[in-house]
Amino acid sequence: MQSFMMAHVGTQILDIESMPRGGPDASRLDRWLQTDRLEYLDRHDVDDLKRTVVRSLDSLGKLFGYHATFARIALDELADVADPKILELGSGHGGLARALLATHPTAHVTVTDIEPTSVSAIAARDLGSHPRATVREMNATAIDAPDGSYDLAVFVMSFHHLPPALASRVFAEGTRAADKLLVIDLPRPPSILHILQLASMLPLAMLVPVAHDWFISSLRAYSPSALRALARHADPDITVALRRGAFRPPRRPQIVVASRLRRRR
Repeated sequence: MQSFMMAHVGTQILDIESMPRGGPDASRLDRWLQTDRLEYLDRHDVDDLKRTVVRSLDSLGKLFGYHATFARIALDELADVADPKILELGSGHGGLARALLATHPTAHVTVTDIEPTSVSAIAARDLGSHPRATVREMNATAIDAPDGSYDLAVFVMSFHHLPPALASRVFAEGTRAADKLLVIDLPRPPSILHILQLASMLPLAMLVPVAHDWFISSLRAYSPSALRALARHADPDITVALRRGAFRPPRRPQIVVASRLRRRR
């Protein structure tokens, strides 16, 4: 029986907790290009900086059209569902939920985050009174919902915050509570390109809070092989399809669609 901490990769057994962000086959250089340092968003001693980053992410999402683009990617996975039920994990600011509700006239979105302050802030604004929105505090690694409650679970630009063991739990929980799990996150570039990108961002990361978090996020992003290993560890029956988004800037996102056998409800 597979334990929570170990997974088979080929003929080898992988310790999921120590798996590099570049995956089981990561090069030595790629293994060096990662960090355990926390972003402001993950810390509990910098509330002002955390709020600044959340506001900046929402503003950038509006400025560059990220919210609308991510909403279209999500709704493309629901083309055959008339009145979709969507679970947004790790919402942060509610920007994606607003775009989903604005784009689809009959979708219902359950907007969640693990941070009570974020949930309170979201609930205090328009989403708190929206007739097709429900705002809840929820952990993406332990979804408080019965099996098959949603047509789609969406986890956008937050997956990299989780260490491998917890990231694997998202695959398990997301594909349990929903028919599909959609993860949209930062890509992990080839090592040389990664170094160049980090070097170009470093001066700004020392001055601007959202750039500081982006710099750390890039070091914590998972590669395609890592994502496949995480899903396999969660359940060998989970199928994973990966592709890259078709827009810039700053980098084309990594898109993951995971599912098990489709349930009948």
